[in-house]
Amino acid sequence: MTSTHNIVGTRIIGLGRYIPPKVVTNSDLTCLMDTTEEWIEQRTGIRERHFVDRSLGPADLAFLAARDALEAADTDAGDLDLILLGTLSPDVDFPASACLLQRGLGVRGMPALDVRNQCSGFLYGLAIADKFVRSGAARRVLLVGSEVHSSGLDLTTRGRDVAVIFGDGAGAAVLGPEERPGHGILSTHLHAEGKYAKKLWVEPPASIASPRIDEDMVSGQGGRLFPKMQGRHVFRHALNRFPEVIREALAANGLGVADIDLFIPHQANLRISQIVAATLELPQGKMFSNIERYGNTTAGSIPIALHEALEARRLTPGALVCLAAFGSGFTWASALIRW
Repeated sequence: MTSTHNIVGTRIIGLGRYIPPKVVTNSDLTCLMDTTEEWIEQRTGIRERHFVDRSLGPADLAFLAARDALEAADTDAGDLDLILLGTLSPDVDFPASACLLQRGLGVRGMPALDVRNQCSGFLYGLAIADKFVRSGAARRVLLVGSEVHSSGLDLTTRGRDVAVIFGDGAGAAVLGPEERPGHGILSTHLHAEGKYAKKLWVEPPASIASPRIDEDMVSGQGGRLFPKMQGRHVFRHALNRFPEVIREALAANGLGVADIDLFIPHQANLRISQIVAATLELPQGKMFSNIERYGNTTAGSIPIALHEALEARRLTPGALVCLAAFGSGFTWASALIRW
């Protein structure tokens, strides 16, 4: 599924992020599980991550990131035509966290919906926002990726393979029309392969079970309440899908790898990002990475990185920016943006 350039384009006009202040280092995790700082960093590239330290949900983090993005875009929340929130850790089973974000922003009327595509959530949301703006159905769209993983991790030796990877955080973008030909979002490319759903998933609470959650799911030997990942399988597929979807985006726009000025991958694993860049023969200096400080913030990782790249003056006018993600579902996606 692909969107291509039409008469009116879409651009990012404001970015923001919110990172909880509580830092959890690899050393901190060694006090909770049988692991070492070196094992975590060598395996993932992560040195520290941030956890919320009180009862905050993704809608709360999203509000703080959105507030900064709206200010940067010189846009009032009441002028939004659509609110999109990518998350795999919704505040509650229902309603949508996007509606809770709308409540926090103090606005009403415009549609608000969650995008539940996990690590690819921000790019799926970007494609949706692009369609709304290009079609004329919206002039201002708020797109946020926000996660609170810390409350759903098994911080014991049993859960260490997954628990060491994730962190909390949110990134936000405000999108609007792009009038300059050949600028803004050039194309988005979305894919999924549901047959691998159980390779990376959280099972309960689930409507396929009755009751949806019970004591065995929480405290039983399998720890079914917590995320499960077949790491080698996920790793192998990511190494194939990232280059594939990036080349798809470049081909759709008549461009090559050498044209990329900045590559921002979903921050899942530093080794994956480095291998993907090497496979594409893309210089490491053109890749943006912050996983060592934040871990995997899933739907939040790309917008957080975009905001940091902007602050670091890596998003220069006219730069070709490539975004790509792979994650649970399996889902994967890419986007090209002429800044």
